[in-house]
Amino acid sequence: MPFKIRGGKMLSETIKDIWIEYKKTGDKALREKLILKYAPLVKVIAGRIAVNSSKTEFEDILSYGIFGLIDAIDKFCIDRGVKFETYAYSRIKGAIIDGIRQNNWVPRTIMDKINMIQKEINNLQKKLRRGPTDEEICQALNISMDEYNRIIQEVSKKNILSLDEIIDKGDIRAEISSNNTFCHPEYVAERSELKLNLAKAINELPDKEKLVIALYYYEGLTIKEISEVLGVSESRVSQLHTKAILRLRGRLSRKKHLFVEG
Repeated sequence: MPFKIRGGKMLSETIKDIWIEYKKTGDKALREKLILKYAPLVKVIAGRIAVNSSKTEFEDILSYGIFGLIDAIDKFCIDRGVKFETYAYSRIKGAIIDGIRQNNWVPRTIMDKINMIQKEINNLQKKLRRGPTDEEICQALNISMDEYNRIIQEVSKKNILSLDEIIDKGDIRAEISSNNTFCHPEYVAERSELKLNLAKAINELPDKEKLVIALYYYEGLTIKEISEVLGVSESRVSQLHTKAILRLRGRLSRKKHLFVEG
């Protein structure tokens, strides 16, 4: 259907037309069209995060994602040559993660445990010049393997750790920011180094963890589908995913300033 713009001129209702007119006028009806257009993206992202959530929690997660989508729509610059989906992904995911944390779904004790494990992995990585084994992590933390596995299970149930936090945020900021800091050659070189380090870190993961990362992020399989491929429970897949992300984040923690959301 066509729609009117100022001066009575008619345009076909393509998504490009809607974007152009919305940025000119800020018309709420056009923003609603954009929200409806990209709402499926929110559902996809929410679904990947809310693996262990109840129906009520999932509805809340969707609402956080919609807030992130609206923020992305309002702040998106159509002249920068960046696809909106690329730009919006990190903002939607970030809004969901922030919403979960702010509403106390993730107790401070769990965040403390996440930080504790990441710190020890980082320390061991520097000391051993390789990724540490589970046994070495337990020894450094002075806990038993059973206790370590209980912590991993507790963290994985909240499902708030993601490779996206590492690979998305810095790239998006560098592409769309008007701040020259992100276009500086030194920053670009650091981002390139981070990508190389991440690829190396993934390659050095234990085989099962590396396979879960590959199937989930590169092949696009769900946790349920991966569990069927590997012949293990969904909770076991979530635990393998959590261990892998903790290893990667711990190893790359010295570069965390490159993937801080802004």
